Amino acid sequence: MIHSFLLIGQSNMAGRGFLHEARKIDGSQIRILRNGRWQPFFRPVQPDRPFSGVSLAESFAEKYACEHGVAAGLIPCADGGTRIDQWKIGSLLYDNAVYCARLALRTSDIAGVLWHQGESDCLTDPALYEEKLSVIMDGFRKDLGLYNVPFIIGGLGDYLADYGNGNGEMKNYPKINAALEHYALSHPMTGFVSASGLKPNPDNLHFSAEALYEFGLRYYSVFDRLEDKSRTFKEKPGDDEAVRGALEEL
Repeated sequence: MIHSFLLIGQSNMAGRGFLHEARKIDGSQIRILRNGRWQPFFRPVQPDRPFSGVSLAESFAEKYACEHGVAAGLIPCADGGTRIDQWKIGSLLYDNAVYCARLALRTSDIAGVLWHQGESDCLTDPALYEEKLSVIMDGFRKDLGLYNVPFIIGGLGDYLADYGNGNGEMKNYPKINAALEHYALSHPMTGFVSASGLKPNPDNLHFSAEALYEFGLRYYSVFDRLEDKSRTFKEKPGDDEAVRGALEEL
């Protein structure tokens, strides 16, 4: 059985690392969902734009497949430039992700959800960002029955301070990062991945190919720590309500 991962968020989850700079990885045990069917690994994983590139999900999936001895499936549903409001429950992006995940559930077990988003929300007041994120993530857990799988939340790059020649356009990125980290720390089966020190493309907006390779491994490291808790509850019989209650006590 394939173990799959839902990929949601904006461009840095979709992947903008330059293909000619990408490391070669072993994709023999990586599958990508296309039109409801699992396809062999290829780049770009998420062709949401003509300039799509390398994704952090590649090194994550390679590591997962190697460590677990199973095929790792990627369910690409990220979309570049999208704000948190565009991911609200009932939106096109949200409903598409739920639909694709449900298709994947026919032929795989969803082992986790990877989220990276927030750059677009640096341009406005981020005061309600965490509240909105919490509603969206709770929605995915409920609609897909994913109460006992890790949700991994990635931080924004520090290089955003230099975006637009350092004119302060992205000045709110530390507040978004704080909201992302606080959300992860205050919710069960949720982990935060720091992007500290990771380098950008020349646009100071997107992670470089090398940075995304490292970021994917960081995502896996956080996932791996949470997976031990996830496995404990998977081995215990009980309905979703019981599992949810147990997780909330962590």
